[in-house]
Formats: sequence, C-alpha cells, structure tokens
Amino acid sequence: MLVMQPLSAESFMSNLTKLVLSGQVSVGRINDAVRRILGVKFRAGVFEHPFANRSFFNVVGSKIHRTLAREAVRKSLVLLKNGKQSSSPFLPLDKNAKKILVAGSHADDLGNQCGGWTLTRNGASGNITIGTTILSAIRKTVSPSTEIIYKRNVQGLQLSDEGFEYAIVTVGEFPYSQEDGDNMNLTIPEEGLQTINDVCAAVQCLVILISGRPLTLTAHLPLMDALVAAWLPGTEGEGITDTIFGDHDFQGRLSRTWFKSVKQLPMNYGDPIYDPLFPYDYGLKMLSGSYPT
Repeated sequence: MLVMQPLSAESFMSNLTKLVLSGQVSVGRINDAVRRILGVKFRAGVFEHPFANRSFFNVVGSKIHRTLAREAVRKSLVLLKNGKQSSSPFLPLDKNAKKILVAGSHADDLGNQCGGWTLTRNGASGNITIGTTILSAIRKTVSPSTEIIYKRNVQGLQLSDEGFEYAIVTVGEFPYSQEDGDNMNLTIPEEGLQTINDVCAAVQCLVILISGRPLTLTAHLPLMDALVAAWLPGTEGEGITDTIFGDHDFQGRLSRTWFKSVKQLPMNYGDPIYDPLFPYDYGLKMLSGSYPT
C-alpha cells in the first residue's frame, strides 16, 4: 500500500492499525490496495531492475532534450488577447525597438517558470536548475542595439517619461504542489497585480502569465495590450520569445474554460449559463489574423 504521508507516517500507521483492530477498515481493503500497487510494480519490472540505468544520466538535459522542450513551450502558449482592438494587433513585438522594459517577478526566475515538482515537491523560486529565463531569452532575441531595462517591480518609477516602445510584464503564481496551492480567490499575487497596474497604465504592454491554471484577470484585462497564457514553461524561455517576436505563430488553445469570477465556478462548456472570460478551446492566431482559431 502506498501512502503519501512523509511527515506523519508513524501517526498514520498507528491510526490505521487502530481502525483495522476496531473493524472500521478491513484487512481485505488494505490487501486490495497492496495488490494494485504491487501489480503495477511487477508490470513495470521494478523488482527485476530496481535501480535506474545511470548510463543515461548524461543524456538527460542534452541539446536534443532542450530543443524538444523549447518546441513544447512554443506549441503550448495560448494567445488570449492581441491588441485593444482586433483591427490593431499588438504582437508580434519589434526585435529592433530602441528601448524596452521587462518587468515582473517571473521574468528572470527559472524556479518560478518551472513551478512545483521541480527538484523538490513544491519547487522553489530562484535559479534552481539549468535553463534560460524569459529575460535571458529576450536578450538573445532582440537586436544588440536594443536597450533592455529590467525591473522586478517598478513602484516609484515614472515609466511614461522613459521612452519605452513597449513593455513585457511576466508575472504569475509562485511554485507549489497539491494542497499548498489552494487559493479560494484564484488571484495573481499582489506583487504581480501591482506590476501590471503600474506598467500597463504607462507603457504599451504584453503580459505573460505564468501559472498552472486560469486565474482571475477580468479587472486587469483592459489595461493589457496583449496577454499570453504561458502556463509553466519550465527551463526553456526561448520557446516564448520564438513566438512573441513572430518567428512562430501561436498554436495553443484553452483546455478548459477561463472564468470571469470564482463565483461562476464550477463552470464548464455546455452549461446552461455559460459566460466565461475566454471559452473552452479559445486561442488566437497572430500571423494569420488575430481571431479565435
């Protein structure tokens, strides 16, 4: 029987023993759980080959792996908004801009890009592994003559006086897994909301949202010139710049409905009352026209 209780295994075993002795949990129920776990292990050959083949360690994270990961990022991005008017698309961004702003808590942080279950159960912020942050990818993509100003947050700065041609705001959730990510309001952390408000009120902006799920955006969407749901792109930030600068078009579509408010939840495609912010299967194209696919 597999029980994921790493911090309370002893109390779990003690309580389960009491429940079995009292007849509240049958031995047959435990045997059923054990039988299913062992069956999977036998089919997987775990008992014949209990240890990983270490000869493949030098292949993990190889160039071909990272190239495939970059492609996966590129193909999973969902373009949710492109221009405040459909007749005036904001993307693709100009690689030859003279001066741009990159802002936000997730622009230069591999741990935030990767999310939970990265090296540890909950993951962690910071450059915890090998990869390319979104900021680094932007630096590799734009013209060498482009001046890039990076600020995690911009409070107190007079952005409208700085001559930025556009801004890329990258914000979202911080790493978590399972119940540690419970959020009754499904909101972006306050730091990210403040950055969106400050930047997008002063400079034309693309917002890149890093999250494992839809989040509440309704009040802030009008400020944005463009919005991309990048989910958890992992280590390959260049998959994002491949797309936002126009080398590839967007291909992603929403795999679930994006709500306007948590008060609407649960909400699914086909419900009698269906008024989402973005419907199920929604996704814009950039190069072939800014319309739902």
